[in-house]
Amino acid sequence: MTRELLIMRHGKAKDPLGIADRDRPLKTRGKRQAQRMGAWLQENALLPDVTVASPAERALVTAQKMLKAGGMHAHDIRKDARVYNASYTTLRDLLASFPAQPDRIMIVGHNPGLEDLVRYLAPSSLPVTADGLLLKTGTLVHLGLPDDWRDLPVDSAKIINYIRPNSLPESFPFETDRGREWRDRPAYYYTQSAVIPYRWNAQGMIEILVITSSSKGHWVVPKGIHEPGLSAQDSAAIEAEEEAGVRGRVHDTPIGSYAYDKWGATCSVSVYPMAVTKELPDAIWEESHRQRRWVTPDVAARHIKEQALKAIILDFAATQQREAD
Repeated sequence: MTRELLIMRHGKAKDPLGIADRDRPLKTRGKRQAQRMGAWLQENALLPDVTVASPAERALVTAQKMLKAGGMHAHDIRKDARVYNASYTTLRDLLASFPAQPDRIMIVGHNPGLEDLVRYLAPSSLPVTADGLLLKTGTLVHLGLPDDWRDLPVDSAKIINYIRPNSLPESFPFETDRGREWRDRPAYYYTQSAVIPYRWNAQGMIEILVITSSSKGHWVVPKGIHEPGLSAQDSAAIEAEEEAGVRGRVHDTPIGSYAYDKWGATCSVSVYPMAVTKELPDAIWEESHRQRRWVTPDVAARHIKEQALKAIILDFAATQQREAD
C-alpha cells in the first residue's frame, strides 16, 4: 500500500441559536483537539501533502488549527463544498479526482459521511471502542491504501493509526537548548512579531500609531503570533491590518526584540518598523472596536507597558529623525 489517507472529523463545535449550521464555531475544546492532533502528526512525520476541508466554519478552522500546530501554513487548504454533509460515495469520488500524486491526503469534514467512508474502505480493521463509536469529534483515522486514488473498492484499505484527541498529551512539545519542554500551547505561539507603525506629519516630524488592547485596558502596538509558513514581516503586516487597520511597508530587518510571559512560558517578540501608506476606514477595519491614535514617540513610549518596547520605539524614532534632518 503506497497511498495514505488521513480522515479527521472536525473538533467539538458550539451550537448557538440562530446560527446557520455552516457557521457553527469551534469550542475552545475543539480548537485544542485540532492542535493536539497537529502536534501528533508532526511528531510522527505524518503531515499531509494535501488537505481538503469542508467550507463549514468548524471543519475549516479544525484544519487550520491542526496544520499550524504541526508547523505548516494553512493557506493552501482546499475548501471543497462536496465535503460538507457528503456521503461516502461523494468522498470516494473526490479522492478519485486526484492524480497519482499526492501520496498522503487529509480530509477534514463531517459525520456520517466520513465514518461511512472508513467503514467502506477498511471494514476488516475497524477498531473496537468501549463506547461503540468510531469518529467522535476531533478523531483521526490514518489509512493505508492501494496506489491509485481512482481504484478504491470496498475493504481495499487498512487502518494504520486510530487516534482520539483525549488519548494525546494535553501539553505541547517545545524544543529548547536545554531539551524538550511541554507547554500550554503549540510551539509556534511563543514566537511572535510586532510592528511600530509610523508616518511623517506636515512638519516633518515622525509619528507613531498606537492602539488600545483587545480589552481596551492599555495602549499597544500591533503584535501577534508568527504564523507558520509566513515570514515574520508578513505576519506582522497581517496583525497591523487586522488590529490597527493600516497597511504599509514593513522593514526587512527587526530593530529589536523583547519577551513577556504568557501561556506558562516566555514569548519572544521581534519588532519591525512599518511605514504606513494607507489607513483603512472603520467599515473594513476588522477590529474597529479598538481605538487608534497617532502620537509623538515620547507619548507612545509613555503609554506602552513593556519597558524594552519603550526603548525600541524611542531609539527608532530618534534615528529616523536624525536621518531625516
